[in-house]
Amino acid sequence: MTQPLLVFDLDGTLVDTAPDLVASLNHSLASAGVEPAERDSIGFHVGMGGRAMIERAYALRARTLSPIELEKLAAIFLAHYTDNIPGTSKPYPGVVEAIERHKVAGFGFAICTNKPEALALRLIETLGLAPYFSAVCGADTFPFRKPDARHLLETIARAGGSPDAAIMVGDSKTDIHTAQNAGVPVVAVDFGYTDRHVSEYDPSVVISAYDELTLALSNKLLAASRGRVAQPA
Repeated sequence: MTQPLLVFDLDGTLVDTAPDLVASLNHSLASAGVEPAERDSIGFHVGMGGRAMIERAYALRARTLSPIELEKLAAIFLAHYTDNIPGTSKPYPGVVEAIERHKVAGFGFAICTNKPEALALRLIETLGLAPYFSAVCGADTFPFRKPDARHLLETIARAGGSPDAAIMVGDSKTDIHTAQNAGVPVVAVDFGYTDRHVSEYDPSVVISAYDELTLALSNKLLAASRGRVAQPA
């Protein structure tokens, strides 16, 4: 029997990285003489990468941002973020306990993120999470990325799993649509980085804390997924 698998998004799902992402944003803005941004003003863009955050900060100030300047600031952002990993980033409350109880029950684990693979690996290694994950696939691991279903499907394959024995856990429209495109059930956390409540994207289930990610819930989702696969076309 194929090992059941939990596949996590990273930023906003597994680890709260917002404070460090905003710190790197403000470092890059300062280099251009732009006043710092507040976390609340950046909103869901904090989960969309450095370029999106910089563009948001400039748009809020009605400032022109040329492609050349954007690339320069993005490089400064990336260097600062990389040099300061893990900073104050930390796993969300209860996520390690949720992983542990699923591990005891025979589950495997993987990460499917639009963060560059090297940064994802460095982050989970410095936080002591790396031993849990048999695959960590980032934005540059494959020639495609979320919400392309292949990003999730290839991550599952690298972890030795099967789509009919996998569950995606994410915090955004991108994660939910990726799982839906792949035919994989998706648990949406409602405390991550999103502009609209995750329930609007019709995930399999929404949780507000990791103590809600129980074995009973995971087994129910997997049973329903296998039932759909078994239905005749």
